[in-house]
Amino acid sequence: MHPLVRQSAEWCWRLLIIFAAVLAFAYLARRLSTVTIPMSIALLGAALMAPLVNWMQRFGVPRAIGVLVALIGSLGILAGIMTFVVEQFVSGVPQLSDEFKTSVHQVQDWLINGPLHLSNDQIRNAGDTIVKTVESNKDALTNGALTTATVIGEFFTGAFLTLFILVFFLYGGDQIWEFVTRIVPTAHRAQVRQAGRLGFGTLTGFVRATVLVAAVDAVGIGAGLAILNVPLALPLASLVFIGAFIPIVGSFIAGSVAVFIALMTKGLVTALIVLGITIAVMQLEGHVLQPLLMGRAVRIHPLAVVLAIASGVVLAGLAGGLLAVPFVAVLNTAMRSLLADSPQELYQELHSGDPDKPMFSAEPDDPDLDRGFGY
Repeated sequence: MHPLVRQSAEWCWRLLIIFAAVLAFAYLARRLSTVTIPMSIALLGAALMAPLVNWMQRFGVPRAIGVLVALIGSLGILAGIMTFVVEQFVSGVPQLSDEFKTSVHQVQDWLINGPLHLSNDQIRNAGDTIVKTVESNKDALTNGALTTATVIGEFFTGAFLTLFILVFFLYGGDQIWEFVTRIVPTAHRAQVRQAGRLGFGTLTGFVRATVLVAAVDAVGIGAGLAILNVPLALPLASLVFIGAFIPIVGSFIAGSVAVFIALMTKGLVTALIVLGITIAVMQLEGHVLQPLLMGRAVRIHPLAVVLAIASGVVLAGLAGGLLAVPFVAVLNTAMRSLLADSPQELYQELHSGDPDKPMFSAEPDDPDLDRGFGY
């Protein structure tokens, strides 16, 4: 048997086993989504609030009190913001409906009386159908959808489970991790625990930076929409904030919704201005905020980001898209820690690396490696 064939076969069956293990893990995670999604969200919340709890503990506050203060404060702020956004949404939908109908009628007149000279009956019927659809669904948008969403049992179950897990992650996350890693052989246990700590540090930096970037995106685009008097400016800003948690794709989709609403309610000029504001904010995010806030510790290749989001959406829908990038960021740091000769050197690299230095540079191939697989 030729060595190349034998080596290729060895690579193939090992990769097939790894692929099967990954598929089995993904299948179990999807089947147990009622548990895995709340646990993942709780882990993100723990990464966001753990620095605050640790800071209070350093000043002599008991950890249980610190966890209680962090949870109550976070829930209070979230409830207040959501209440205000929902009120703005309910009060803004009627105005949006009226302006949308006006825009439809203007488009009808242009298609009939403009240079296209389309059929009057067809255009009128199509426009009337759109207007009737908006009017018939206005009440559902303002009342029915929101009421139905709050009575779904899975929502309450997931929220309670997330809060329950979050309390224990904040109070004794280190002890939980040490207990879980007891399954690892003693010789490698310390290295695995260190990889987990570095991965959680990366997750903390990612969540903190993402929240700040999302807030800047929401304030920038929301302020532009409010100045231009676009309906539902605050709900659209909230949508931008949520969308920013999905890198690259989320901000684009949320900005597209804002541009569409501006086009249908305020006309082409306003829509172009909103598009310019959205592009400017996205450029600020991509070239200034992301490198400055996230730094080298959580920088992932754009191809990996896009593939992770696509895979997450396919496997778990919107929740998968939200959780895919932080999962890849943590996995990237943990794997680099496990493969590093010195975890201390990796720690210094993650926390003191130059954010402007490219992590993925193209270099010429080594002629000595062109002779085979390097065996």
